[in-house]
Amino acid sequence: MSSFWLDRVVAEARPRARNKTRLVVRDEKTASGRIHVGSLRGVVIHGAVSRALSEAKLPSAFFYEINDFDPFDDIPSFLNREEFERHLGKPLFAVPAPDLPAPAGALRADGQAGGTPENYAEYFGGEFIAVIKRLGFAAEFYRASALYREGRMNDAIRIALLRAPLIARIYEEVSGAKREKNWLPVSLVCEHCGKIGTTKALSFDGERVKYECGNFVEWAVGCGRGGAMSPYNGGAKLLWKAEWAAKFFVLGVDVEGAGKDHSTKGGAREIADRIAREVYGIEPPVNIPYEFFHVGGRKMSTSRGAGASAREIAELLPPKLLRFLMLYKDPARVIDFDPSADTIPNLYDTYDSYAEEFWKGGAGDYAKIFRFSHPRADARGLGERFLPRFSEVAYLVQMPHLEFLKEIEKMAGRSLMAEDKQEAEERAFYARRWLESCAPEKYKFEIQKALPAAAKALREEQRKALARVRALLEANPMADGQTLHGKLHELKTELGIAPKDFFSALYLSLLGKESGPKAGWFLSVLDRDFLLKRLREASLDST
Repeated sequence: MSSFWLDRVVAEARPRARNKTRLVVRDEKTASGRIHVGSLRGVVIHGAVSRALSEAKLPSAFFYEINDFDPFDDIPSFLNREEFERHLGKPLFAVPAPDLPAPAGALRADGQAGGTPENYAEYFGGEFIAVIKRLGFAAEFYRASALYREGRMNDAIRIALLRAPLIARIYEEVSGAKREKNWLPVSLVCEHCGKIGTTKALSFDGERVKYECGNFVEWAVGCGRGGAMSPYNGGAKLLWKAEWAAKFFVLGVDVEGAGKDHSTKGGAREIADRIAREVYGIEPPVNIPYEFFHVGGRKMSTSRGAGASAREIAELLPPKLLRFLMLYKDPARVIDFDPSADTIPNLYDTYDSYAEEFWKGGAGDYAKIFRFSHPRADARGLGERFLPRFSEVAYLVQMPHLEFLKEIEKMAGRSLMAEDKQEAEERAFYARRWLESCAPEKYKFEIQKALPAAAKALREEQRKALARVRALLEANPMADGQTLHGKLHELKTELGIAPKDFFSALYLSLLGKESGPKAGWFLSVLDRDFLLKRLREASLDST
């Protein structure tokens, strides 16, 4: 069997296609706040699986749910608590949209752009859908509230209520969580206050569920009333582990992964799988347990607003790089992404190595991952082109005296094709955005107009080294940065000066800081007269 995780999933799902016209791949996200970038890992995994199934002659559909029927249970830190506190406990679709600027590119429930989001879930869900579409995934989007209100969950609710003792036993056997006598796996939408997070189901007579609304949770206050009502057509929702299994049943799901926290022994997925088999009589979907996505070493949280949102990270990377980020590591491995460190330049370098493998005609995992990092319709994106190193592009865009594409042409060593120019300009666009928002200081520089004060404090051996660099350039003006870099290393060895002392002298003289771009390339793109003058000023014989 192939080592590529997508091939393993396809092989596991193949037997399920025998009696189906299409396989169903599903994922979901509760729109409880600004959706963090970690949720995109599930999107990309499931979108890629759907495509891999289709390419393996196994027709498939990719369903993506915005869960807007869960209770509003926490107020993100960036919202006014006083304004939203009275809505705690309501279904998310019943909470008003925040009075914030409309997210760029957000889509309404009908899939159209623009307009004011009709509720809280649509505000944040629409923002996330826009990111998903930007990545090139053609999911079939739906809302949880529609499943319930349209009656599609009615049979699943009825079965769960009639078999509640069995579900309670499964909870206890799998996780050790014992439910009280007469427990029912549903929450009712209170007829009096409209809250769902504050209700407790008491009994089911075959048609209606008796309930009370009170202070059963720490994060919301019930109205203290109750009654008996039909649980169907949006009157109630299943508790989430039972609901998970019910959605497998209702939607006929064949592949649905889950985060590591849900997939551990005794976790939510094991409970849902047993409910699927023993209560609904179906085989649960193929699971793809996937690890956390960390930003700067921290796990993300949607409702608490911790970490980077999907939209914010999507603005830092072109779609193909964001897809690649989510695909090139096996789902069982953690992704640690820190845009304020070296992650983005390193990600580009890794992408470039996978591209080279693809363009060589390779059929291995690297080539497959590169192909799946581009939307199926994006044939142009797969064509061979020159890939300038992102770190060097980031330095080039900070040198306004240079003609950017002319410098890229020097790097390529040939005339640029249209595809080369497109790639270079895209990298320049994202490099500027990264530099302006979160790039570490070592990637930022400004050529100093006058000799920096720090350069005046250089030691004698550093001044001598700068004089030798100046002599080298005067005697042999080299336009090739790589050749010059080699000559600088030869000179450093000849002088017996420590590498840090040698190169920091150059950077301090030109930038006023101890580090900078790759020295040979950096010196080769500077104005020659300016460079020689500055080296003369900073070197031993500057007098």
